[in-house]
Amino acid sequence: MNRLQAAMRWLATDHNLSHFFATAIGAAVCAVLVRPVGTSGTGLAVLCLLGWNSLLLCARLLPETRLPSRRQTVLLVVQAVSAAALLSVDHSGAAAVFAFSATGHAGFRLALRPAMTLAAFTSALCAGVLYFPLGAGHQHTSWYLGAFTGVSVLPGLVNRSRAEALRSARAAAEQAELAARSEARAQALAERARIARDVHDVLAHSLAGVNMQLEVTDALLEAGDVARARESAQRAQSLVREGLAEVRRTVRDLREDALPLVETLRSMLGSAAGSPGSGTLRVDGTPRELPVRLAQVLVRCAQEALTNAHKYAPGAAVRMLLEYRRRETVLEVVNAAPPGGSRPLAGAGSGMGLVGMRERLELVAGTVAAGPVVDGDDAGGWRVHVVIPT
Repeated sequence: MNRLQAAMRWLATDHNLSHFFATAIGAAVCAVLVRPVGTSGTGLAVLCLLGWNSLLLCARLLPETRLPSRRQTVLLVVQAVSAAALLSVDHSGAAAVFAFSATGHAGFRLALRPAMTLAAFTSALCAGVLYFPLGAGHQHTSWYLGAFTGVSVLPGLVNRSRAEALRSARAAAEQAELAARSEARAQALAERARIARDVHDVLAHSLAGVNMQLEVTDALLEAGDVARARESAQRAQSLVREGLAEVRRTVRDLREDALPLVETLRSMLGSAAGSPGSGTLRVDGTPRELPVRLAQVLVRCAQEALTNAHKYAPGAAVRMLLEYRRRETVLEVVNAAPPGGSRPLAGAGSGMGLVGMRERLELVAGTVAAGPVVDGDDAGGWRVHVVIPT
């Protein structure tokens, strides 16, 4: 059953179906027109050659993969010789159909040079058996018919070129489909990585603040200051609520087509500041709407810089600058030195914040520079400088 289904699928293609019908019609025409006279002598020879040529004609239905080029050439030579033999003893001249079929099939299956050689050989052989008295039927058929049997190689070559063009087109379409699938997968992986970085930034920013307040609460409880410990716990609850709001905003930003950059940065700075007035935002240049992807990158970089400031310099003043230049946008986040008595969050850093920031900026051809501040009012603090071409 499986072999039958495979044969039906092979036959269902346009090329194989046309070969099947052409073979059936050719064999039927020859069976009708080539009429053996008797079952002995010349009649028996005609009958045997008719059956043999019909069998060779059906061999063209074999898949090309089953017959290598050398075997295909041998088979076509045998078919040409058999067609010429039948033509020499046939009185109707219909046996030339077998010769036309052999040269046409040679043009389709063989390369140009062997196909033309076989066509010339078939034409010369068929013309020779009709021109010279080599059989009983030569006097009834002109040798011109035999000479033209090689002409059918030309349609075979045309069909071969068409079939190769179709195969090339199918292969190109398959390669294009594979490339499209690979590109879609790469885009999906890149989007997954971007979402992972966004989630990391949001959670790191929120959980770092909560962790800091819980550590303060624990220290105050050890000191017996219950009132201040309660205030610290309330601030931790407030940070949890703000973190949830930040997560919702992140999900919304991922879906929106535009992101209000200045308002978002100001809101982040206000919620992250340890005390009123400890965080400032300055905007230089003419504000313009950035593509949502670039705006999201700037927001995530600012978020990571604020998270690091609260991890390593809790309570320090934070200064943020957003500068719109002609061909680029600059974001700078600077935190001052930590105030006396404050302590960094123990074990709070994962080491992936700046790595994720650089990876995100590389996707938009941006750069980041981060390092300590060694002079000025912010000496002892930390600076994060981000530049994105726009």
